Order: sequence, then structure tokens, then C-alpha cells
Amino acid sequence: MPTKRKDKRFEKKVYDKRQGKFIHVYGNSSAEANKKAAELRVELEKGIDVSAGKSTFSERAIIWLASKKAKGISDQWYATYKASVDHLNRYIGFMPIKEVNPENIEAVLNALAIENPNTKKPASKKTLMNIVSTANQIFKNANKNRKIVFNPADEIELPITNEGKIRRALTEIEQNWILETDHRAKTAAMLMMYAGLRRGELMALLWSDINLAEKTISVTKAFEMVKGVPILKHCAKTDAGNRVIDIPRRLTDYLTGIQRKSLYVCVNAKGKPHNDQSWRVMWDSYLKAINRLHGDFTPFQNKPRSKFDPKGTPFVIPRFTAHWLRHTFCTMMYHAGVDLLTAQKQMGHADIKTTLAIYTHLDAVYKRKSMTKLDDYIDDFLSSRSSKKSSNAL
Repeated sequence: MPTKRKDKRFEKKVYDKRQGKFIHVYGNSSAEANKKAAELRVELEKGIDVSAGKSTFSERAIIWLASKKAKGISDQWYATYKASVDHLNRYIGFMPIKEVNPENIEAVLNALAIENPNTKKPASKKTLMNIVSTANQIFKNANKNRKIVFNPADEIELPITNEGKIRRALTEIEQNWILETDHRAKTAAMLMMYAGLRRGELMALLWSDINLAEKTISVTKAFEMVKGVPILKHCAKTDAGNRVIDIPRRLTDYLTGIQRKSLYVCVNAKGKPHNDQSWRVMWDSYLKAINRLHGDFTPFQNKPRSKFDPKGTPFVIPRFTAHWLRHTFCTMMYHAGVDLLTAQKQMGHADIKTTLAIYTHLDAVYKRKSMTKLDDYIDDFLSSRSSKKSSNAL
């Protein structure tokens, strides 16, 4: 039975065999003291380091960030993790890590979904996903090192956000724009659309990485932008990012006819690897070229004659990004019936859940369209039967 102290709290002792001593727990009632003692016994049985009970989330986050840094993650990913840790510390950094529960983490996400203190706007879905991923890894690390019993970030659901970012696959018409528009950015667009390369992987791609006879591309490196300057990393984004991609005949046929002016496949106007600025200039020029050739200028009085038209050119096509083209490649594999595991390897996704999310979304879209065809068939069938009955009645 717990002992009542002079300060009116109840005290109970639990023996720790590993340390060979008693640990004292306290409660405002006998029942509370018994509950804490029972929880402590469970922790001791599971080998939890109970002396770490006062370790705060912030302290564990510092240890975790240091371990990520030691493993050689990119500066970009370290900055992403650090930003997520800063968000979490603002709300739960002071809390003992063993006391953080799922509700505490959800409260952080809900607050940021209303307003990100850094931007004064609702946090994007990507930001919230990064925060959940970071929290999950920190608690998982603490659990692995016997600091906590369970991971409170393991099954967190994201709040609904008002994020307006669009990431979609190109339509067939838009894909034809890529094929029909000659521009120095076309090679980059073709590689992203038909091989699913990330921008950093594309910028580091050498002609020696492409085997046209075998119809493959080896991805073993990527450029990471640090303050706008490309830094070559001799590995891709993740271990899964290092991969061999099987490419379609349309891409090999196109690449066969390209004149090689550099060791790198996609270079700037001076024949050197792109930096942030040169890429933006090239891509903006490319979109403008597609806009002039394929844009619908019907609502306007005169179609622009060239890029030098002093009246300017209204922008009437979607400003698609490199990610749209990569997403197009994944969508093509879905339509072609490529299995999920193969698609994951082709895309270089570290977690198959990423590929599964895309395939599941496409299932929802295209299976609904298939059911619409069934609706049309039933309507036509019933309509024809009704017409036959009317004819027989006459």
C-alpha cells in the first residue's frame, strides 16, 4: 500500500533490479500512486531506461538531429528536419519525452494548419507531413534506445489544409506539347516525363549513365542546390534513389538523335551544369515557347507572332513543373499495368507507401470513370428497351 506523506501526497516504492535500488513514485491519491507504480513496473520489464524520464523532447531531438547529420544526409534534408524540429519544439519541446501523447502532436498540427508562425499563413500539407515524419523518427529512435515505451507519433492523421498547390500528371494533349515543341529544355522534359527523374538527378545525369542498347538509365548521383549553387552528391536522394530505370522506346529513339555537346546530358546555355538561376531561366523560356505554339488565344484579338512581340504574350497554358512530369511517368506506369513494387523501384521511392498513395488516388479517379461507362450503358440499354416496347405497342 502507498504511504501517505506529510505533504499529503502518497508514495510507493518499486524495486529496479538492474540498478539494485528502489525508485519512488508519487500521487495525489493512493490509486494514482498505485497506477504510476504499475506503469513503472511495465517500463522496467521492457527494459526502459527510467532515468531518462525527465529527458525533454527538445533534448532527444538534438540527439536525433546529430545522428542524422553523422549519417551524411544532404544539407537540404537536414534543413527540412531542423525546421520540423523547430515547429515541434515551439509546442512540446519543454515536455518530458515520456509524457508526450498523440493529442499533443495533433495539437501542434492543428495549430499550424490554422497558421504557420513563420509565414502567417496556413501550413502546407507537405510541411505537416514533414513534421509528422520527423516526430515519428525521433520517438522511434527514443523507443529503440529504451527511453520510452511507445511511439505517440506512429498513427497520426493530418488535419485538412487549405493548401492550393497542384501536382498532377499531364494530359495527353499536354504530353503532345512536349513532343512537338523544339527547345533546349525538351531533353530535360523528355527524361522527366519518360524516366521519372527528379530535377537534381536529371541535372547530374551523364551520357555515360544512359545505355541506349539496353534501354536503361543508371541513377547514382544528384545535384543538391545549396544557396542556388549545385553541389554534386555521389548518391541519389535515398538508397532507393540509386536505381536502374527501364525506359520506353520513344525516349531511346529521341535520345539517339541528340547531338552531345557535353559529358552532362542537360546543361545551360554555356554547356555547363545548371544552377538554380539558369534552370529557372531555361524552364520559363520553355513554357513560354509551348504557350506561344499551343496556347488557345481565341479570347484575344491577335495571336502573338513571336516572343519579341511588343504587346507581350498572354499566358494561357498551365505552368507545369518538373514534378508534374515525374508524376506523369508514374501515371503512365499505372495505366500500363506496371505492378506496385516495380513502379516503386522505377520512381526511386524510399517508402512503397508513396507509390501506393499515387496508385490509390489513380484507382479512385479512373475506376469512377469506368463506373460512369456502366451508367451510360445501363441508360442506353433501358432506353432501347423502352423504344422497342413503344414500337410493339403501336
